Amino acid sequence: MDVITTALAEMLEPLRLAMLFAGVCAGLVIGVIPGIGGLFGMALLIPLSFGLDAYSAIALLLGMSSVTTTSDTIPAVLIGVPGTVGSMATVVDGHALAKRNEAGRALGAAYSASMLGGLFGALVLAISLPLLKPLLLMLRTPDFLAITLLGLSLVALLVGRDPLKGFAAAGAGLILSFVGVDDQTAAHRWTFGQVYLWDGLPLGALFLGLFGIPEVASMMSRRSIAEPGTGVTTGVREGIGDTLREWRLVLQCSGIGALLGALPGVGLSVVSWIAYGFARRRRGDGPAFGEGNIRGVIGPESANNATDGGSLIPTIALGIPGGAGTALLLGALIVHGIVPGPHMLEANASVTVAMIFSLAMANVIGAGLCLGLSRPLSRVATVGSHIIGPIALVFVILGAFQSSASVQDVVVLACFGVVGMLMKAREWPRPALALGFVLGELVERNFFLSWQIFGWSTFLRPSFLLVVLLLAVQILWHLSGRGRRDDTQPSPPPGSVWNAIVVFSIAGFVLLTARALPAEAALFPSITAVFLLLVAAAMLVRVLIQRRACGSGVVPASAAADPVPVRAGGAVVVGIPAFLAGLFLFGPLLSSGLLVAATMRWGGESLARSALGGAMVALVVHLVFDRLISTPWPRSLLETALSALS
Repeated sequence: MDVITTALAEMLEPLRLAMLFAGVCAGLVIGVIPGIGGLFGMALLIPLSFGLDAYSAIALLLGMSSVTTTSDTIPAVLIGVPGTVGSMATVVDGHALAKRNEAGRALGAAYSASMLGGLFGALVLAISLPLLKPLLLMLRTPDFLAITLLGLSLVALLVGRDPLKGFAAAGAGLILSFVGVDDQTAAHRWTFGQVYLWDGLPLGALFLGLFGIPEVASMMSRRSIAEPGTGVTTGVREGIGDTLREWRLVLQCSGIGALLGALPGVGLSVVSWIAYGFARRRRGDGPAFGEGNIRGVIGPESANNATDGGSLIPTIALGIPGGAGTALLLGALIVHGIVPGPHMLEANASVTVAMIFSLAMANVIGAGLCLGLSRPLSRVATVGSHIIGPIALVFVILGAFQSSASVQDVVVLACFGVVGMLMKAREWPRPALALGFVLGELVERNFFLSWQIFGWSTFLRPSFLLVVLLLAVQILWHLSGRGRRDDTQPSPPPGSVWNAIVVFSIAGFVLLTARALPAEAALFPSITAVFLLLVAAAMLVRVLIQRRACGSGVVPASAAADPVPVRAGGAVVVGIPAFLAGLFLFGPLLSSGLLVAATMRWGGESLARSALGGAMVALVVHLVFDRLISTPWPRSLLETALSALS
């Protein structure tokens, strides 16, 4: 009790509270901007924490990292762009709710679920530190590999209406993750002589292209995200009520987040999709998942924030960071003379309790601020697309540029923007591809480590056998037709020979080009390619069965649920190189302002309002990307000319 009293007294000092509030505000801003994420915020604030005492540094850093998965819901719901990888699952039903004039309801449910999940994670952290240490020490690399494969497989099965497309997209994501210099052999895999690709494809540019560009194009094809109506501005309380009614789901998904967060290497993307899959398994009223089911928002959001508390368990108890963010936090603690590990609860008990308090208080403050702003934020959904569309496009492009501050980041953005629009039009699950890309390196590394240590016994461990059992049950459930909970859930679309041809082509290219690689470098890509061949064969078999059932040689094509209009998609893809040209000619501020002002004027706004809108966007770009991030922009021709004249 003395330790708790001491820690609480330390954290209630004005300086510590001010640092906590500052960290929360920074985290909320960082979470809203797609392509940046909490890892950037941690790297940004750690140098600032060196001049603070240990309690103030903890308040600042945990305040920031705890709420990025709260505010990332704003772009996910309002414009369909995940603020961080943790909100990828929220996009599916959250953005669908915004399109139905229920953005306020989605935000209210997300923020309240995030707060409860964060508090649950802090509670789990407080209870489990002295209890879970023996269990964590029992887990080995094969167990982490099994958990990762389970998360990837569940996403492939549960996202979208066609599991075969899900498996194919996940396999394609794995193949994309292999691009770069192989860690095992230093062989160059599909770099095509480009130094830029040595470190692999940039995560931020790929994600923003895959998710951001199609949604911006779809947005600009409509007058607004949602038609004006009472549902947009009055649904916040309804969303909070939804969360309270689904308290069992909140507790269950928070438990999933805290448990998986405690396993090193299991990222937010895995946690959110497993929670989404769990929420989808629950019976209940409401629209089909993917069409605006509120449980599809509550489940992943409660799990995301609970993950923070879980990830601190191995960090504090064992000195093993639960992820990249906690790895940076671990370094900051060591700088302040605090060494996490088995003796942390004895040598620094008050600091440990202060971390738990900081985590809980940050979630309450962050959710409170977001709930207070939910109503004005939800009105963004009724803003004309000629205003919000170019603003979103500007920040998507600038966010992609942050990947490595290279012009080639924007090229990757444009390429995967086209891929994302094609996948959306043909109803291919983009989240499965994205998660495969995120987990590819982790799966390959854990596979080789497991094989070197355990050999064939890797696949006989209880964790692997449990994963196989769970996947078998899930596949049989889908094959029996019971995977759809009610009649509102649409049936899988008819198959197409072209789908199989695309998958066959990808697998064949990988198998042919992998022959020139060393055996270890080619092993996992080849395994993935063989898996894709099996998926393509299953697609062909399904087409033949459907044709025989229809009694004709033609299988009707499936219509996309939300296709991207060709004109809007073309305008966005053309707008990317146009903005890039403006970046080199005039610099980021002037090109951002001109793009927004010109689009607003084209949409019917007055010259004064268009100029004001462009100026405000340029100011925000300056404050965020120049003052806060200090982005190394390429020198523009205008700057060169002005410096020559002066």
